[in-house]
Amino acid sequence: MKNKRFLLFLIVCSLAISSFEMHKFYVSVTQINFAQDKKAIQITSRIFIDDLNNALEKKHKKKFYIGSTKESVEEIQILKNYFSENFSIKVNSKSKPTVYLDKEIEDDVIILYHVIRDVSKINSLEIKNTTLFDFLPEQQHIIHTQISGKKLSALLTFENREELLKY
Repeated sequence: MKNKRFLLFLIVCSLAISSFEMHKFYVSVTQINFAQDKKAIQITSRIFIDDLNNALEKKHKKKFYIGSTKESVEEIQILKNYFSENFSIKVNSKSKPTVYLDKEIEDDVIILYHVIRDVSKINSLEIKNTTLFDFLPEQQHIIHTQISGKKLSALLTFENREELLKY
């Protein structure tokens, strides 16, 4: 079972890399690192801008310009709210709020930076990501973590929206 899951994960990663060129495959990649000296979990998410804008347009029934010169302060607030509604982490079985730090644009991808503060030790992370599922049920989220020297990954889909990782 683990070998099949790992093989599936490798296939998805390969498709994800090629999707940045063709964008026929709907995938986001999130990296979660624990900075023990700062007592913080650092989160970096990469999402295709057009998919994000389309999902927000569908939800709010208006045109969005995130990642362009027409981007508004209101749109960034809506983006922050959307992410907090659709992405959550439980640290050691306790919900912890993510705090939006910043964003940057790299070609057709938006990179979102978040942090969870006041974390001294991690035994487990329960990660839930439903971003874009309301717009693209075929969306997949690849999650990579590096916690206290241990690397674990997960693949979240419409059918499997959350994963428990133990360290």
